[in-house]
Amino acid sequence: MALKRTIKIKLGVKRFMIKPILATIIMAICSYFIYSVLLGIIAEKLATIIAIISAIIIYVLAVIVLRIFSKQEIKMLPAGDKICMILEKLKIY
Repeated sequence: MALKRTIKIKLGVKRFMIKPILATIIMAICSYFIYSVLLGIIAEKLATIIAIISAIIIYVLAVIVLRIFSKQEIKMLPAGDKICMILEKLKIY
């Protein structure tokens, strides 16, 4: 609390807690489903690798769709300007 008063920053519960948890739940459910479906079709190790890769993609998409990061924060990323342009063309941001 003392740090919060010193730097005077507002941390919204929705943006920094609820939305990331929701993105994590979405990723977990989808990756478990993908793993379960692939397990009967291909080898266990390959199913695990594919589920992990798909989990990464799903999490990134969930973060974008839920708008966890602002435009300014995205622009601070490497190639952030290009990412912002793509998101604006897709009318996501």
